[in-house]
Amino acid sequence: MNDREVEEVLEALWTCSEKNDHHIEALKKCCHVPVNQELLSALEKDDLIAYEGEMVLLTREGKNLAGQVIRRHRLAERLLVDVLNMPLQQAEEGACEFEHILAPQVAESICTLLGHPRECPHGAPIPMGKCCFEAKDVVDNVVLPLSRLEAGRTAKIAYVSTSSHPRLHKLTSFGLTPGVTLKVHQKFPSYVISCEQTELALEEDVAGDIYVWRDQ
Repeated sequence: MNDREVEEVLEALWTCSEKNDHHIEALKKCCHVPVNQELLSALEKDDLIAYEGEMVLLTREGKNLAGQVIRRHRLAERLLVDVLNMPLQQAEEGACEFEHILAPQVAESICTLLGHPRECPHGAPIPMGKCCFEAKDVVDNVVLPLSRLEAGRTAKIAYVSTSSHPRLHKLTSFGLTPGVTLKVHQKFPSYVISCEQTELALEEDVAGDIYVWRDQ
């Protein structure tokens, strides 16, 4: 049993728990490495998993380690899709590699760079890290929500972060996609922006879902 196998199983258990399916068969289908009794016994011995009948559950330590892997994976997805404009399927493959090699401080830097995103491109939650709780977005962050951009400023969209698929599709239909430059004309009573010769009015919570590069 190597570290990668351990991380793959813990990640799969986390994903299964999000679907509220803790059965062994669900784990085997979800995991990217073969799951056998020897591997599970080793994880149980290390107090990373526990059995409840036919169900396999993460222990407290198991959840801690699994959360770190999931966090690295989903942050890598955001970076590859939103900053490098990589197709989602290709980004998924890259993230599967990054999750095993990103050092904790690198993951924190990526999170800060992206403005502490709450969801991956698939809409799944990203576990919070130390930087999120410390709100390190004043000095280090190079991305900020449109709602914090001053009137009269111009900026380029970094990414859109929203769990509302209708809202995402609507913003995309307006041309508000990564790489597009926009200008804020006013912030009250609503946000008025221009984007590629089109003027739009946005509510504050919608403006908060659009993240732009600082100092563009």
